[in-house]
Amino acid sequence: MTATMVDYSNTFNIADLTLEEQELLVNIRRRKAELLKEIQLLKDEVAEVTREMEAADASNEKDNPKAKQMSIGRKKFNMDPKKGIEYLIEHGLLMESPDNVAQFLFKGEGLNKTAIGEYLGEKIDFNLQVLQCFVEAHEFTDMILVQALRQFLWSFRLPGEAQKIDRMMEAFAQRYCACNQDVFTSTGKNSADTCYVLSFAVIMLNTSLHNPAVKDKPTIERFITMNRGINDGGNLPGELLTSLYESIKKEPFKIPEDDGNDLMHTFFNPDREGWLWKQGGRYKSWKRRWFILNDNCLYYFEFTTDKEPRGIIPLEGVQVREIQDRNKPNCFEIFSMDSDVIKACKTDSEGKVVEGKHTAYRMSATTVEEKDEWIKCIQASINENPFYDMLAVRKKKIQHKVTKKTSKQNAGAN
Repeated sequence: MTATMVDYSNTFNIADLTLEEQELLVNIRRRKAELLKEIQLLKDEVAEVTREMEAADASNEKDNPKAKQMSIGRKKFNMDPKKGIEYLIEHGLLMESPDNVAQFLFKGEGLNKTAIGEYLGEKIDFNLQVLQCFVEAHEFTDMILVQALRQFLWSFRLPGEAQKIDRMMEAFAQRYCACNQDVFTSTGKNSADTCYVLSFAVIMLNTSLHNPAVKDKPTIERFITMNRGINDGGNLPGELLTSLYESIKKEPFKIPEDDGNDLMHTFFNPDREGWLWKQGGRYKSWKRRWFILNDNCLYYFEFTTDKEPRGIIPLEGVQVREIQDRNKPNCFEIFSMDSDVIKACKTDSEGKVVEGKHTAYRMSATTVEEKDEWIKCIQASINENPFYDMLAVRKKKIQHKVTKKTSKQNAGAN
């Protein structure tokens, strides 16, 4: 997707601007022209390097047809994982066995890690067997949980669908427990449940500690409290939880380059983007801002060419609703469900990042259709949180087992 360029001459009459505003507009257009020139220079450089690489590949592939077929197979896999694997099997470069395909994915040479995650996440018998072999290719013996997670999550990109994440993390938990049978006091399936819940807790801790949009950073005490009772009804050692917390706090998980969690990917592959009027907090004035919705956050910019947002509104603990405003049509607002301040941030006039103090953010769209679409997309983003949903389900499952076990013990005593 390319960045959206706005023709300002079609949106207002330049004569209506003040001299200062006209000068600003001239500077913006000049900067835009400079950026377009720089982009073209970069494109030319990339094209030249690509030609050199293709020439080198062609020289190697001329002497080795199998190398050419492998190169084609990798490219096909990165575009369509299923067709890529089929091509490699048809040309005798892979055997049609889960272990052989898993080893190919585990080595990952020339493979897009998003595509690897997509293939491993499919609920097809063969793919499920490949997933099992892929996880078993990882050696987690004598690793603390954070180290094992770092290795596992670096080998592919977790897909976005909750059911796929669930299968992958289930397989990880079983493998980790098989390699480290003395880490948790529970045995068998319950031990894997404990590992599963704790793994998700660590992933969410990583997000909370290192995502700049999250202002309320969890403490060690809160992390320990959050994980009470997950070890087959008992508590995990405080020393273990403290070591996990300190490890994540000191060093966040490394994200594969093609993972798509960088800001450029976020801003250029949004769930929705467009101009909206935003109401200010203190003076209630309305300003036109470019909004981008992605990754459970709503970002807003002063101009479409800005590299960094003026503000970030995390869609946590909030809801969205249509609302009437006497000064603007087609309004909606994002509001805190418990009347607390929304944990947002923005840059002030001096460029400093400050915490927002809003309990609600009000926006106005140009048309009714745009308003309805924004509400629909924001609502979908608010509801999209598979980590918390799956964690809640698994904790409930553990609690049910503990209750059932206690009931049997009481019945036996009577």
